[in-house]
Amino acid sequence: MQSAAPVRPRIVPGRRRGRLGGRRRRSRSERQAPGPGPPAVSASSRPRSDGGRGPGRTASEVVATSPVPDRPRPPLVIRERDAELVELPSGGVFRLLADAGATGHVLGANRLLLPEGVDGAKPHLHARSTEFFYVLDGELEVLLGEEWTTAGRGDPVVVPPGLPHAFGAAAHTVADLIAVITPGVERFGYFRHLRRIALGQDTWGSLTPLQDLYDVHFVASRRWQDARG
Repeated sequence: MQSAAPVRPRIVPGRRRGRLGGRRRRSRSERQAPGPGPPAVSASSRPRSDGGRGPGRTASEVVATSPVPDRPRPPLVIRERDAELVELPSGGVFRLLADAGATGHVLGANRLLLPEGVDGAKPHLHARSTEFFYVLDGELEVLLGEEWTTAGRGDPVVVPPGLPHAFGAAAHTVADLIAVITPGVERFGYFRHLRRIALGQDTWGSLTPLQDLYDVHFVASRRWQDARG
């Protein structure tokens, strides 16, 4: 009885049998060389979401599909030289940047410079607005509820609605800061009123009936009184 002929491996043209399952082992330089990458896709064959008109949408298309007002507000640019200054006898200066009416009541903004150790605001809260402080220079002592913190140059502080707070420059340095409230409340009149009080032309009691108008509600704070008098 003749023995069966040995089975020969199938050789695929262009390949040599090697150590890796019949496939030629690539050299190190071949393994490190980058591959050809995915096939290029021409601009005309790319799927588009813009109807084939170009790589982006027009402003009118964005507005048509976004929750923006039907009549967008114009942009607002305030020049420093045009901002109203409210100077206080203590040496503090309010620079009134944008009142609520100018921003569609989205926000209100001002800049405040306080000399060393001078108070910026007595303890109060805002029932409707969040207040944001950003310290441009110096140090600002801030009372947040019952907690004291010191914000230095470059530090932001966010005060949520309903939280009693107060602030003033640290004893050894000035404080230069930006204050923003959102949503905006018409408060330029409030800062002018503070100046009249500081000059003795009006009293603190005169602000009592205006607290709802300006969303500035004064509160008592023993911690503030003990620390800053």
